[in-house]
Amino acid sequence: MHINVNLSSPIKITDSDGLLVIDMQNDFLPGGSLAVTDGDTIIPGINDLGNFFSQNNQIVFTQDWHPPDHHSFASVHTGKNPFDEYSGPGLGPVLWPDHCVQGSKGAEFAPNLDQKLANMILRKGYHKSLDSYSAFLENDKKTKTGLNEYLKAFNITNVFICGLALDYCVKYTALDARILDFDVYVILDLTKPVYTEESVLTKVLTDLESNQVRFILLKDLRF
Repeated sequence: MHINVNLSSPIKITDSDGLLVIDMQNDFLPGGSLAVTDGDTIIPGINDLGNFFSQNNQIVFTQDWHPPDHHSFASVHTGKNPFDEYSGPGLGPVLWPDHCVQGSKGAEFAPNLDQKLANMILRKGYHKSLDSYSAFLENDKKTKTGLNEYLKAFNITNVFICGLALDYCVKYTALDARILDFDVYVILDLTKPVYTEESVLTKVLTDLESNQVRFILLKDLRF
């Protein structure tokens, strides 16, 4: 990504910091049904980061977990194709290819992602009439996943977010975390977008920054 953003200065990780690893699943990786370009290249860095965080911190992996007839799938809508525009309660702005179907290979985590790092695996998107970009709330913005309560039970006040994809699940997780009064950092070199056009990325990052989401690089995290 060649977008100019304000990067945070180096930060020392403390016990009040949590790590959210978003949707590192086969269907979002090269060869998957909803592949993010170069999505696999961030896995080694996530593993390295998780090994540092795991000493004293909470690490949550999220996992899209859709039923086979999920209403965000274009295949469920007669005459519709993946990426067609679509708007409905808790759905949109587009329809998706079938992806991350419960129990499928595509829904599994990347084989080289170190799953032992996770303190909790949070499954989302299993209500067939609601999509779920944020790890905190389904897309109706009312149905809670329980992540807020989980993190606050461990006195987590700051969350660091990585994974896929920057312009969807990472973005909406970060925005909801801010609404819920967490300090939020997106680790820019450990995330990739679905849409790589400069105008789209600029808007995504501007939206995040205007909501006091901060950006940091892996090299600037201290342990």
